[in-house]
Amino acid sequence: MTANELRSKYIEFFKSKNHAEISGQSLIPENDPSVLFTTAGMHPLVPYLLGEKHPSGTRLTDYQKCVRTGDIDEVGDPSHLTCFEMLGNWSLGDYFKKESIAYSYEFLTSAEWLGLDPRKLSVTVFAGDENAPRDEEAAQYWKENGMPEDKIAYLGADDNWWAAGPTGPCGPDTEIFYWVGEGLPPEGSNKGTDSSNWMEIWNNVFMQFNRVDEKTLEPLPKQNVDTGMGLERTNCILQGKTSVYLTEVFQPIIARIEELSNYKYGTNEEKDKSVRIIADHSRAAVFILGDQRGVSPSNVGAGYVLRRLIRRAVRHGMKLGIEKSFLADIAESVICNFKIAYSELEQNSEKIKNELTAEEDKFRQTLKKGEAEFQKLLPNLMKNPKKIISGKVAYNLYETYGFPLELTQELGSENGFTVDIEGFKEAEKKHQEASKSLDAGKAKGGLAEQSDVTTKYHTATHLLQQALIDVLGNQVAQKGSNINNERMRFDFTFERPMTKEEIQKVEDIVNEKIKEDLPVTMEIKTLEEAQEEGARALFTNKYGESVKIYTIGRDSKSDWFSKEVCGGPHVQHTAQIGTFKIQKEQSSSAGVRRIRAVISGGLPLDPQ
Repeated sequence: MTANELRSKYIEFFKSKNHAEISGQSLIPENDPSVLFTTAGMHPLVPYLLGEKHPSGTRLTDYQKCVRTGDIDEVGDPSHLTCFEMLGNWSLGDYFKKESIAYSYEFLTSAEWLGLDPRKLSVTVFAGDENAPRDEEAAQYWKENGMPEDKIAYLGADDNWWAAGPTGPCGPDTEIFYWVGEGLPPEGSNKGTDSSNWMEIWNNVFMQFNRVDEKTLEPLPKQNVDTGMGLERTNCILQGKTSVYLTEVFQPIIARIEELSNYKYGTNEEKDKSVRIIADHSRAAVFILGDQRGVSPSNVGAGYVLRRLIRRAVRHGMKLGIEKSFLADIAESVICNFKIAYSELEQNSEKIKNELTAEEDKFRQTLKKGEAEFQKLLPNLMKNPKKIISGKVAYNLYETYGFPLELTQELGSENGFTVDIEGFKEAEKKHQEASKSLDAGKAKGGLAEQSDVTTKYHTATHLLQQALIDVLGNQVAQKGSNINNERMRFDFTFERPMTKEEIQKVEDIVNEKIKEDLPVTMEIKTLEEAQEEGARALFTNKYGESVKIYTIGRDSKSDWFSKEVCGGPHVQHTAQIGTFKIQKEQSSSAGVRRIRAVISGGLPLDPQ
């Protein structure tokens, strides 16, 4: 079964269980400052998991592109990926554990669907702790579907408890694993007794409680199910492969790397790892650049992650002996392989290839600067009688100039030096710890950040976009937004800096519409109907899919100021927003400007 077939079968199965297929969303989360990228299928559904009604109903399914970079240094082994696809299904206050577990088991084992050997499946459930009881309910439903007792492992909160944050929705989950060892698993073998031979393929989260404080859990009035199946890992299992890189998801990309490097994959493990890193990182870079809200390489946020992915791929290309710019060639293979499921990649192909080539060329220039800097350091280094380049110096060359450790070793060796590798690792570790502390709270994403203030900011982005169009013209289009409780950030297409007069005019228009106290109304229609009415839509959803249209204005049929397809949340009338103030207008990337703004005051939101 190919990845395309698996993707289709998953959607087909859940549609047969009365789930509506919805469109996967951007890799860059909308109005969620807790993460740089969409790391799970649940991100676009945050408002609905918190209680908003979804236009497509209470049972949903989709496939979603995701990026996770927390374990970027592990990428290169047979299963870790930076960019991956999640197949998901949701129940929004509809069914719960019983049906969720039954659906998962049927899809995995039924001959009509995946037909996996049930003897090679095992699961984990929550073992219970001082805060919540052992999840006997989930375990019992697994047994009713045929799961033997010895294939159910009871694990603690680190493995089988999901939480939005210190407070808010939370609950136990059950994870599904497939045996990747030889033959059949021995009696008593499960994830709890043998972690190395069981590969996780699916996770069902049961949002069962609301955490009021550290010691208090209350049952949620509406319980939700959020599930995610890793497409690449499941595809690998279905094909009996030992690595995700041996499936058709990656093989065309690897074939192109082989051509460019004159190296045959599978003949040298160290070089194989470089091939896998190039394949993963180039695929991730293509998906990020080709996204509806695609970012460009930069020194901050998602742009910095993208830059790191590109440069790491280039470094490993150099290790394979590829001396010329090559990522645009590989991008062509990625786009061809994924354009059916993700049409935006083909639509943005020229942009993707141009950005990759520009960043690659820039990095090669950076390496030249790093080499020049090394030559400047050489006279002082020569004074060291031990002929050792300290780890701190080597890491500074890497962090400041992007100069790889192996190149420092190579240049050092030419001059009779060795490099303090342990010192380099220590300096790198300190930097990573500092980065993690700055990044604290960015792991879970989404649910913990919703508040009345962020709702006001979200509605303000609608007013801001229309005001920018009124002042600057129709070339303005939203490229992304980021909101927290303190400020909003709004990126839009525009080729030059705004003048002071333009900035003031935009600010005045937004405040004028707030003072007019315009109503904010919502309708559910198809995307085609929304576009016929003049609503702006950032994404191209599936044909016929129901969407929410938010109109800001006195008369939704004619006299409106803003009309957008959006998931929410929104205020009920504009006076609730408060005073709007633009703090800064600056460049975000080539052809994209960024506005930072704050709001203050405003009327309280109406009770839901």
